[in-house]
Amino acid sequence: MLSNKELGKYLKDARDLKGLSLREVNKLTDISYSHLNMIENGKRNVTPALLRNLANLYNLDYIDLYEKAGYIDLIEDEKKDMLKKIGAIPLSDIDTVKIPILGKVKAGYDYLAQENIIDYIAFKIDGSDKENYYALNVVGDSMEPLFDDGDTVIVHKQDDFKNGDNCVVLINGNEATIKKVYKGTTGIKLQAVNPYYPPKIFTEEEIKDLPVKVIGVVEKSIRNFKKK
Repeated sequence: MLSNKELGKYLKDARDLKGLSLREVNKLTDISYSHLNMIENGKRNVTPALLRNLANLYNLDYIDLYEKAGYIDLIEDEKKDMLKKIGAIPLSDIDTVKIPILGKVKAGYDYLAQENIIDYIAFKIDGSDKENYYALNVVGDSMEPLFDDGDTVIVHKQDDFKNGDNCVVLINGNEATIKKVYKGTTGIKLQAVNPYYPPKIFTEEEIKDLPVKVIGVVEKSIRNFKKK
């Protein structure tokens, strides 16, 4: 927080950088010449409304001016208002649950067993059965551009699906794969989004013998913009 004198000098320097006189600022803002002069000389407090007016004229961040002037209580309110304007929701306002991130999904026991969990992630779950959600880190580019390598997908644990759903499929007890799944009368097709990868088709017999098992449907994804 700056003193009135320090804040006044700061505003005067900002005005000088814009090449404006006090008279010109008066005409552009309707703030009186004498009032501006007293502010710049540290003899008058600056209201939040006036700071916003000057910030706009001098191309300054009014939140930064609020902080310099000591209007700390207003800063959080202003930040929340800005978040609302762009449709963002502060994380503190979101009811989240801790869901497990799975590593390799191993055969022989439930894939949500502790042995498969490598981390946890806090996430907002819309459904009531919160215990049936898990997350997987996407590896590879077979589902690009829908899911990029390094993204995290939020999955609902289920074995039923609609044709075209993005499903997590466990094949032969190995690590799970994410593909679009289509079921026909003779078997299922696992379709990548990236056209470089051909579809994989399994007959009803292969589904039973390997086995091939849908273990969840992707509901949401989190894009990782910071690639390693």
